[in-house]
Amino acid sequence: MAALRIPAFDGKVTVIGDVMLDRYWSGPASRISPEAPVPVVKITKREDRAGGAANVAINITALGAPCTLVGIVGEDEAADKLKALIEEKGAQTNFIVCQEVPTITKLRVLSRNQQLLRADFEEGYAEIDNGRMLQALRQSMRGGCRVVILSDYGKGALSSVQQMIKTARDHGAAVLIDPKGTDFHKYSGATLLTPNMSEFQAVAGQVKNEDDLVAKGLKMISDFNLEALLVTRSEDGMSLIRPGLPPVHLPTHAREVYDVTGAGDTVIATLGACLACGADLVEACEIANHAAGIVVGKLGTSTASPAEIAAEISGRAPAQGGVVTEEELLAAVARLKAQGRKIVMTNGCFDLLHQGHVDYLQQARALGDVLIVAVNSDESVQQLKGPSRPIVPLKNRMGLLAALSCVDFVVPFSEQTPQRLIGEVLPDILVKGGDYKVEEIAGHKEVLANGGQVTILPFTPGFSTTNIVKRIKEQL
Repeated sequence: MAALRIPAFDGKVTVIGDVMLDRYWSGPASRISPEAPVPVVKITKREDRAGGAANVAINITALGAPCTLVGIVGEDEAADKLKALIEEKGAQTNFIVCQEVPTITKLRVLSRNQQLLRADFEEGYAEIDNGRMLQALRQSMRGGCRVVILSDYGKGALSSVQQMIKTARDHGAAVLIDPKGTDFHKYSGATLLTPNMSEFQAVAGQVKNEDDLVAKGLKMISDFNLEALLVTRSEDGMSLIRPGLPPVHLPTHAREVYDVTGAGDTVIATLGACLACGADLVEACEIANHAAGIVVGKLGTSTASPAEIAAEISGRAPAQGGVVTEEELLAAVARLKAQGRKIVMTNGCFDLLHQGHVDYLQQARALGDVLIVAVNSDESVQQLKGPSRPIVPLKNRMGLLAALSCVDFVVPFSEQTPQRLIGEVLPDILVKGGDYKVEEIAGHKEVLANGGQVTILPFTPGFSTTNIVKRIKEQL
């Protein structure tokens, strides 16, 4: 079999379905309420995430593919927040605003990572004019959309699902559906369904073995006029079933499972993004399987980047530390953030490594769980320090830094400032040494806008590369 390659992800995908806002409020719970036998949570952190069909759209844009999301929202603050969350990730929105219903919102209250309460704010969409959704779908498909994903969470946005399937197929688009419930007749005519094993067995009956799974899958394809079926099977991977072709059983690629939340969204999003740029269905399923293995190793609804998928496919373990490329660093940072690790980042030339540097880096590392050091390239140092610098070549400078126990990752950058790189990493804490003001530090805007902080640490007096060079020249 030819080596699996990551596609360009340049084909447009339209997602239509039930959009929702997931809210997480968390804090310590140190006492019981005097009003009722329930814990009192002092809220110290609030986080909003795009859920439902919106999470599918975000998974698509995380791959770099263009995406338009169609859904129903209320005329409220939650709709504004949801729209902002989606659009800041690069997806376009085409929302039907309904004054009669609130934006579907799920509020979770947590303490010490334990969910104590979930409050749902939602009403049915029975009064929505189906014609408005179909019109929005047609508008969103303009400009060469090759794939339409229908994300069904049973909230009513897809009440005219048969007309949506016909509309998409009439426009020449493949239709992928993440189904809900036990009535799969309503999905007749779709290109492919992606039920999980529980959803599949609820419709087809209990599965005895893989042969039985294939037989029941082929019957489902025939009954509902599908082209293919992809059954996701948790720790058993996934199975692609097609009439007239041998089944493809793909083993799971998950190394560690932290959270399966949103894994189904990642599978169908990756499938759609692959097919939209011309990938073969089997290749698309293999890539989606790798992507699912990545996201279950992260906490909460998550996405997989092309760099992470490429590393997974190539069999390379995620970088654990030391000197890394930018691509390797970003993949490692994504995993570390998903595990809740606090990322600290600093930068500099570090031409002649001395005690002042070591003291500074040790202080920086003490601020968090992981320390990233970005190092100026030789050309960048020359631009900053003059033609006689650096004294030590980049490779050697990075090797010395990586040998320090307080440094986790060392990455080079070639620009005069690391602003772009810092904007990609978005550390929790950006550190700089000296007497700078925060607004003078490259990358401060990006870090602060992301909710991080900028810390300035004093250098150890009496140590500097310039002084060392000066003393050496004096002794010659």
